[in-house]
Amino acid sequence: MATVMSPHDRPAPAQGPRGKWAALILAIFVNLAFVGVLVFTVSWRNRTPEAVTAELYAPPPPPVIQRPQLKPLPHPNLTPIPPPLALKPPQPLLQPDTQVDIALQAKREAERIAQRQAAEAQHQEELRKQDEFRKQDALRKQEEARKAEEKHQADLRQQRQLEQMRAQAAQESQMRTQAERELQMRAQAERESRMRAEAERESRVRADEAATGAARSRAQLEWIDKIRSRIRSNINLPPDIPGNPEAVFDVVQLPTGEIIDVKLRKSSGVRAYDDAVQRAILKSSPLPRPVPADLFQRNLELRFRPLDQ
Repeated sequence: MATVMSPHDRPAPAQGPRGKWAALILAIFVNLAFVGVLVFTVSWRNRTPEAVTAELYAPPPPPVIQRPQLKPLPHPNLTPIPPPLALKPPQPLLQPDTQVDIALQAKREAERIAQRQAAEAQHQEELRKQDEFRKQDALRKQEEARKAEEKHQADLRQQRQLEQMRAQAAQESQMRTQAERELQMRAQAERESRMRAEAERESRVRADEAATGAARSRAQLEWIDKIRSRIRSNINLPPDIPGNPEAVFDVVQLPTGEIIDVKLRKSSGVRAYDDAVQRAILKSSPLPRPVPADLFQRNLELRFRPLDQ
């Protein structure tokens, strides 16, 4: 069954070839501009970004032509025909200057975006470096504090050890000094005791020697007196001897008492008296022996006076 269309249901007349070419050229230009922006962005990232300030002025949008939609008439026996596709109105062709401005603005916008992204990345990198530096500085400070604490503890231990060593050395020195003092006191006491004992022994020896000497002296004097007594008993005194002159004789004898020599050392001045004494000495041989025998003297010095008779 044929469909009858009303004049309102007919499609809009097709656009002319001029509108198609304008849309095609505009699409190609936009694609080329987008590709150029991408290539420039990639090449710009490989060089040092420069701060560029761009002000964008977008062109006013073209007016949109609203076409009225045709509503089909209701028909009970007819199948409704879908409305035709609404075609976009052709974009007006841009002038070359306008196209250059749009490309420049797009380029500047892309550069600004890239610069902002680079600045943001640099800022993030600086923040990361600062955070890393703070962490390293905190770790360094912790390590320095730990080392300082270890050094402080080591110094304290060393100080305590030194104090203990000093105290021990002082105690040992005190004990050594006390021991030396005690040794000195004992040595002094021993020296004093030895000195007292030596003094006492010397005193006893001197006393013994004195006693012995005195005894020997007494015994020797007694022996000499016995000899002189025997000699005096044999002297025949001459008459008329003036005064009491002394005659000294040196007598040499044997251990048996026998006289072997008599010499006059000092004359009495009376020759008769001297000769009488000398004859008496020779007549008295042998002389009395000493008691004890160790008192014997080979050479004797004998003194005689007339009045000692």
